Amino acid sequence: MRRTLNVVRLQLINRQTFVWVPLIILGSAVVISVLIYAMIPVDTPKYGGGGQAPLWYFFAIGLSAMTLTFPFSQAMSVTRREFFTGTMITAILGSAFLGIIFLLGGAIETLTNGYGVNGYVFYLPWLWEAGPLGAFTVYFTLALFLFVLGFTGATIYKSWGPTVLTIVSVGLSLVLIGLAFLATRLELWEQVWRAILDAGALGLALWGLVAVAVLTAISFLAFRRAKP
Repeated sequence: MRRTLNVVRLQLINRQTFVWVPLIILGSAVVISVLIYAMIPVDTPKYGGGGQAPLWYFFAIGLSAMTLTFPFSQAMSVTRREFFTGTMITAILGSAFLGIIFLLGGAIETLTNGYGVNGYVFYLPWLWEAGPLGAFTVYFTLALFLFVLGFTGATIYKSWGPTVLTIVSVGLSLVLIGLAFLATRLELWEQVWRAILDAGALGLALWGLVAVAVLTAISFLAFRRAKP
């Protein structure tokens, strides 16, 4: 466990990656969103998706955690299992940190009537319908999912090269297109949207955690073949 925690410290040596850069991205998104809200001449609540910007950055963090930090860790005689476990713990901590920041942002927006312009970046009703804990779960899951997605892609690249990664990416795209084709031909879109609305943001987040577990298992299996 001590060596695993050392991997966490290794990932967090450069705090810009997990702390300052996400905060800068998030702060910039909030400022830009509020300026846009202030220019909209309506009194009704205004909602935007600028808050998702740092979530997508976690995809890049997942890539760099594998491609940049993994070779360095092997030079320090860290085992693959220790590196993998420590990196996943770091991802969970980073995602939880971002989830807490989003909760604080939502609290500020409710106390200030949307920064005085009735505009909201964090407090989106559909995401908060299950309360603060539900909203935290949504934000936490999104950040963790994108991190693990980036990490898994980088692991496949390090294990089998760009050709296999391209084939996997194209294959997943074809599967998604095939599902959309079936839903269209069988006229199932109404049922699909109804199921999404019935599940709500929290229900989708819980399914997202299932997807995270699947991706983690895939990346762990591929990680054994990864080349520093």
